[in-house]
Amino acid sequence: MVRVPLTDEERERGERLGLALRDARAASSRSMVEVAAEAGISVETLRKIETGRIPTPAFFTVMAIADAVGLPLDVLRAAAEHGTSQVAEAS
Repeated sequence: MVRVPLTDEERERGERLGLALRDARAASSRSMVEVAAEAGISVETLRKIETGRIPTPAFFTVMAIADAVGLPLDVLRAAAEHGTSQVAEAS
């Protein structure tokens, strides 16, 4: 299966998603190790998602990270789509 390259918009959305997750983790005062362990992923995968190097992570991975940092998915979606900054307030 050939994967279609991501558009600039999709890459930017991935960066906003990562930033929102990183902000929520910081607001929860949890380390990458703690969040990755609770989400069932490696620290390296979490790092790549938070930095936008994995701009389209699997839904269940995103859900597990959001749960680990106490971030509602609707707030995360708004942050990823529109760059809203309600993440720290919600977590």
